[in-house]
Amino acid sequence: MKAAILYEVKQPLRVEEVELEGPHTGEVLVRVEAAGVCHSDYHFMNGDLPIGLPCVIGHEGAGVVEAVGEGVTTVAPGDRVVLLFRPNCGHCEFCSQGRPALCWMAAQFRNTGRMLDGTSRLSRGGQEIKHFLGVSCFAERTVVPEQGVVPIPGDVPMEVAALVGCAVMTGVGAVMNTARVNPGAAVLVIGAGGIGLNCIMGAALVGAQPIIVADTVDSKLETAMDFGATHVVNARTHDLVEGVRELTNGEGVDFSFEAIGSPRAMTQAFDSLRRGGTATVVGIAPMGSETSVNAGELVYMEKTLRGSYYGSTRPQADMPRLLQLFKAGKLPIDRMISRRYPLDRVNEAYEALLAGEVARSVLIPN
Repeated sequence: MKAAILYEVKQPLRVEEVELEGPHTGEVLVRVEAAGVCHSDYHFMNGDLPIGLPCVIGHEGAGVVEAVGEGVTTVAPGDRVVLLFRPNCGHCEFCSQGRPALCWMAAQFRNTGRMLDGTSRLSRGGQEIKHFLGVSCFAERTVVPEQGVVPIPGDVPMEVAALVGCAVMTGVGAVMNTARVNPGAAVLVIGAGGIGLNCIMGAALVGAQPIIVADTVDSKLETAMDFGATHVVNARTHDLVEGVRELTNGEGVDFSFEAIGSPRAMTQAFDSLRRGGTATVVGIAPMGSETSVNAGELVYMEKTLRGSYYGSTRPQADMPRLLQLFKAGKLPIDRMISRRYPLDRVNEAYEALLAGEVARSVLIPN
């Protein structure tokens, strides 16, 4: 099959023929129908975050089950599924607490680049190719753990399902699951890329007011208005914190979301809060990055700074619910898709992403 392989950081992906072994016990073979072009992959491609190489990139996808290994009971060949980059065991401490995004299982996939038995299903000319976050969906097919898929209805477009696998769950989940924004709350979203747009949609869904969006690209701010923003601030030409206070009668917002991965923006998210407000960091910063907050405001104003990973998801419950909201017209996920590319144009898709030309691009491997 064809797959996009990262051999060296800061180098283009190479689309090549690779060998894919069939599923072992507890594993599922999926024909990839759609894969989202996410900035999180670029952090690894650029060397901001460490990863074992060479590997097949891609962590946001959806497809059709073609075969299952021994012991698999939750899906069967022909089932349509979303791929999860945070599979969970279902019984560890965090899973038992309803926090499966923190399960040890996903960390093992990330740290080893292999399946749970310590081997890879991918190779090229006898050389081991590693898996990426247990997904590796920039490929025509992939083998994933049974816990790494969620079945989806037959009437949901694969492109929409793919985005639910990361961007939608991460952004909407940060609003609804992590921060638990209440109706009428004032919200700030910093960054109007794929994750930021989903934070905006989540805030609109729960009835936040106002929804202020900050970015440095005017076209992205225009897009933000289309997805539910009530006010925008160009942080390149205006002071972000001052702009937010002007729009909130000097008070600041109840909830802020940093969706870039910038330590400076994280501080701005905290500084933009009113008394008792909560800043939620969703963006992934380069390894070793640090941010700082005003210690006095942390205590005297009872502000909160917290992180949100994968929208604090409970995938088996949350993802079907998000897809139902899409089908009901309350979550316009499909409007995020700006462009579609074949797999062999994956590098072009990333150039467009980095240039700010798209909200979300989708690869169609098959």
